[in-house]
Amino acid sequence: MGVKRFSVSVDNELLKEFDELVKNLSLDRSKAIQQAMRIYLLENIWEKELGECGGAITIIYRHDERNNLIDLQHNYRDIINSTLHIHLDEENCLEIIAVKGDIKKVKELINKIKTCKGVKQIRHAIVEIYV
Repeated sequence: MGVKRFSVSVDNELLKEFDELVKNLSLDRSKAIQQAMRIYLLENIWEKELGECGGAITIIYRHDERNNLIDLQHNYRDIINSTLHIHLDEENCLEIIAVKGDIKKVKELINKIKTCKGVKQIRHAIVEIYV
């Protein structure tokens, strides 16, 4: 396994903020950039849309908005293993959806959740399953 050096152009403010975080985490730039690259690859693994994956979809949404999150979840029972619902405050809920299955279907579910009314944030941690 060799090491490849490359250069990156970045805004001064972004670099300053990055360097502060890297220092607080007791890392060096190279290690931090390698970790960031791995996270970016994992978050976008389904772009090739082949195989099986597993992971979690985390959503923050306004519970008083009429949305179709529940109906949507019922339509994807084949890939949804579990859900956890947490009331954050009077208006907002946090939902964590555990998924396992075809990468195409998981990608489809995430894209449909993004369009649901009342969804404020959506994050996912999806990893490819190697058998």
